[in-house]
Formats: sequence, structure tokens, C-alpha cells
Amino acid sequence: MNNIIFHIDMNAYFASIEQRDNPFLRHKPVVVVGDMSRRSVILTASYEARGFGIHTGMLLHQAKKLCPHVIPIEGHYSRYMDVSAQIQELLISFSDRVEMSSCDEAYLDMTYIVKSWENVRQAAENLHKTVLNQISLPCSIGAAPNKLLAKLGSDREKPNGITLILPEDIKPLLDKTPVEDLCGIGDKTKKSLEALGIVTCGDLGRADFETLYTRFGIWGHWLKRMGQGLDEAIVHRPDDPGTVKSVGHTTTFPQNTWDPQVVQAYLLMLSEKVGKRLRQGHLKGRVVSLTLRFSDYRFVSKQTTTQEHTHDDVEIYQMGVRAMRYWDPFPKSVRLVGIAVSQLIKDKRELFLWGVYDKNRALFQVMDEINDKYGRRTLCHAAVKIAEKAGIFHPPIPPQKAITRPRK
Repeated sequence: MNNIIFHIDMNAYFASIEQRDNPFLRHKPVVVVGDMSRRSVILTASYEARGFGIHTGMLLHQAKKLCPHVIPIEGHYSRYMDVSAQIQELLISFSDRVEMSSCDEAYLDMTYIVKSWENVRQAAENLHKTVLNQISLPCSIGAAPNKLLAKLGSDREKPNGITLILPEDIKPLLDKTPVEDLCGIGDKTKKSLEALGIVTCGDLGRADFETLYTRFGIWGHWLKRMGQGLDEAIVHRPDDPGTVKSVGHTTTFPQNTWDPQVVQAYLLMLSEKVGKRLRQGHLKGRVVSLTLRFSDYRFVSKQTTTQEHTHDDVEIYQMGVRAMRYWDPFPKSVRLVGIAVSQLIKDKRELFLWGVYDKNRALFQVMDEINDKYGRRTLCHAAVKIAEKAGIFHPPIPPQKAITRPRK
């Protein structure tokens, strides 16, 4: 039997809560911002505001040019957290396997609840109606055989819609679906695929693997599978034994090096990637592990521990550099470096960007969004760019997604 996965997406979440709690704001163009300053970034726009071309990430003064009567609201972090907890509690009453992928999105494994595809429409309608009645917020629901397609489904009918992608619907749907509709494919990847003559998901699924691998490296393997609508990722619960234990990346150098600055340049690049993956998973870690492989193929590792859990690229990098000083100077030339973060906890405040204390979060979120949209390392730390221009990353070797270990 195919899995039955639901993806629920709360529509214009922050703005919808403000409109729900303040009748004056209903049916009006509302934007939620971190603060009321002119250059404040819009965190969410109501659908009325989106009708004027206003979107998340736009500056407030730009939004006012598009819609002079837009109503800015300074966000209420604690209220949004409370509602998110209410949503999670409600969803758990429908399935014992619920994964909150963000404060306003969740996956539900309904395989053994619904039991057959004939019952899926009714189950989705029941969930939709219950959320509206108990939470008084609009949502979209996608139901499909896996998480990738369920997310695609929930994005197709916004706001307040339900989309079913049955097993027999997958191929004809993907044949006409643009590649950029798949979660994880941004503008830069889309343009690279178009240069190869790949426009739809069907094109991507039928593409020659060697061509994709030559252009995208190991990412080409996953792109082809995405184009085929394949995804074996399971829906995790917070207390699941399979919960990620550590997150890390490694890379092998084009040639062995004795130069610690070369190693540190790669280490910063890897730290950016680890930080991004932690933030995407709403995780923070406390133990940073540095791994080196010398020219004699011997592996060595050193750990350092932070006072507080972190997903900060720079802090992860600095701890890696501190650990690297244990081998100063290197006993042999270095051929591989890796960085990993463990002792993970869920970061429930990840998506809330208010106050001075959350400025780094806002910076990292903008950085992640730009890189998702325009391609990896479009925006990165200056030291990485300097290293690229100096030829340290020549030729660039894609880092291996190395360390994501399940709990035993």
C-alpha cells in the first residue's frame, strides 16, 4: 500500500492571526513586521496585501509605495508560538505521527489512519474543517504518497484549498508541472535546468543522469528523483528514535595542503552549510566536531563544546578553528576536512525575528532565502568569496552530506 501523507500549510499565518484577533483588520491589507521602522522587513503579508504585489522579505517602505493604505503590525512572537502549539496538539489528535516542519507547516502520516485512498478526501475535509472551527485560521492541505508531493499539493490551492495527488495522478501531473514548483528548486537551479532543455518535472525525471551529475554533482541524483516524484523521507515525531543526532559536512581537497588558511577557508564554507541545515531543521547544537584526514589516510577528530546551543555559522566555524589548533603544525598534509554539530535540540524560536536579540536570526534567514532562490553561495561570508577569488576553491568540490546519524 502507498503511504498517505498530508501536508498542512497555514495561510499567511502571522497576518491571519492578527486579522482573527482584531476584527478591524479583517479583509484589509495587513503586513506583519519585526519592528515599525521604515526599513523593517515584512515577515508575512495578508492575501489582501499580496493583491498589491506585496510579499515576504520586502521592505516596509516599498510595500507602502505599492499600497499607501497598507496596515503594518508589529509581530507578537509569544502569541504565534501559542497558536503553533495549539495547531500541533490538534494535529496529534488526527495522527500519532506529526512533524512540525515550521511554526505554520506540518506533515502528518495518515497511512494507517485513513487506510485507503477512497477515504482521503473525507479525511482531508475533516481536518480542514476542524482547524477552521477550533483555530479559526485558514489553511491549505495537500495529500499524496510522500512528503515531496504532499508539499506540492498544499502549494497548489491557496488560500484555504485541498489538493489530492493520487498514485495514478503523479506522472501526468509532473509532466505539466514546472520544475520550480518543487520545494528546493530555486531560480538559479531552474535557469540551469532550462539551459539543459528541462522545463517540467517530467523533463527532469526523464533527463540523462550523467548530464545532471556533470552539471550539479551529487545533487543531480536527487534532482532526477524529485522529477520522478520519488521521496522516501518519513514523517518524524519529536520523540522519534530516528530523530537526527548530528548534522555535518565534509569535503576532499583538489590536492593535499599544509596551509592552515586553505583548510580554514573550506571549514568556513562547510560551516555555512551546516548552519543552514540546522536552521532548516529548526535545530541547534552544543558540540562541534572537527575531522581531518591526512595524506597517509589517517582520520583524526577533536570536539569542542559551547556554553549555549547554536546554529550560528560563524560560531561553528570559530569552534572548528579552535579545535584545529590541536594539530599546529599539521603532522602531515591534509586531504579532507569535516565539521559536524551534535547534542541537538529543537529551536522553537527559529522563525520569529523580533527584537535586537533576533537580529542574527533575521540575517541568517535572509541569507538562506537568497541562496535557496539564486543558488548556493550566492550570498556567503566575505572570507569564502576572498578564498574563491584567490583560487583556494579551484576547482570547487561539492561537499559531501556526510553526517546525519539516526539514534540507535
